[in-house]
Amino acid sequence: MMKFRWFIVFMLFLACIISYLDRVALSVAAPLIAKEFNLDPAHLGIVFSAFFVGYALFCFVGGYAADRFGARRVLIAAISVWSIFCCLTAVASGLLSLLVIRVIFGAGEGPLATCTNKIISRWFDRKEQTTAVGFANSGLQLGAALAGPVIGLMAVRWGWRIPFVVIGAVGLLWALMWTIFSSDQPEGNRWIRGAGKLPASEKSPGDATEALPNRPLMAYLKSPTILATSLAGFGYAYILYFFLSWFPSYLMMERHLSLSSMSIANMIPWGLGFIGIASGGFISDLIFRWTGNALRARKIVIVGGLLVAAACVALAGVADSVGAAVALMAVTVFFMNLTLSGYWAIILDTVEPGRMGGVGGFVHFLANTAGILAPILTGFLVQWTKVFTSAFILSGGIALAGALAVAFFVRAPRASPGSAGKESAAANALLQN
Repeated sequence: MMKFRWFIVFMLFLACIISYLDRVALSVAAPLIAKEFNLDPAHLGIVFSAFFVGYALFCFVGGYAADRFGARRVLIAAISVWSIFCCLTAVASGLLSLLVIRVIFGAGEGPLATCTNKIISRWFDRKEQTTAVGFANSGLQLGAALAGPVIGLMAVRWGWRIPFVVIGAVGLLWALMWTIFSSDQPEGNRWIRGAGKLPASEKSPGDATEALPNRPLMAYLKSPTILATSLAGFGYAYILYFFLSWFPSYLMMERHLSLSSMSIANMIPWGLGFIGIASGGFISDLIFRWTGNALRARKIVIVGGLLVAAACVALAGVADSVGAAVALMAVTVFFMNLTLSGYWAIILDTVEPGRMGGVGGFVHFLANTAGILAPILTGFLVQWTKVFTSAFILSGGIALAGALAVAFFVRAPRASPGSAGKESAAANALLQN
């Protein structure tokens, strides 16, 4: 049973790798695409942002659908859609077709994070959930780290279109494997020995029947804790999508690296980001076990990580060498990714299971509007100033605002009489904030 739980997490880890291979492919190939389609920085920023129009919307739609129809089914549909449209990127013929493909491609990727969080909540004990979320999400950064050399070398050898077809096909293969092996919860999974009713000692907290939620969705969405978590997630995502969309072009346009050199340099921060995500969940759960206070543990990691990331990304904008810029961005990406599991952990700690998809999707939606704004604002700032300095500093300022929001508005749950129903007690405390 325990081994199969981690197999499910490993499958989600692979899905995250694929999602970022797909997503970062355009950023790595952007100089070649911009040259072929005659796109200036402002137009390229719009192309980058198009992905997040569909992505941000379907973060919420996908989360709501996961509560209604099951995270497993939603995830199968999502990865199939995004993989098909990843392949279709290879037939784009200009700006308009790129925009349409990227919007639908983004819509397909939108439900991934919320579905991952919901599935883990039903397979793992509360004190292990953030560790599992961190491991699964570390695939995002590993995929991004691999994208530089993999996409870069394939593009140099075969042209920029071939990589999109290859990684899209890999996504479709994953969808087939997930259909065969996965389930929304341990009970009834046919690959677990003695499938059917599991012994009580083997059941995770999520195995309980998901009854109709006690609280309306809107009660969660307007709470200070959820709104502050969303703002912090926006700060994290703004740095992420500025870096994901524009750092490869920055290295080539402002630092004058070749495509192959850029691909290697771009891999370094993503590699540290992989370590950051994987360790962030473990550190958060460790602090939780030490202190016995879940939200305090999440706040320590989120506030500390965002403060360091904000300072380093701003300094990267005024670095006097390419080595210093890459090193500072590597530190930025490491510390911002320490915080990623914390946003999902706050939801796991404070939201009842029947609302987890909707609330998680809402937080993810608000955070990922940064994906619409960051590429466009960066494109116009570069077009206007001819350098990237102001874009780096703006990213740091937004991350700082997110850190302050969590520090002042995310509150620990108040003590609740009785021990029954930890999730309901936490939800009640959240709604009183």
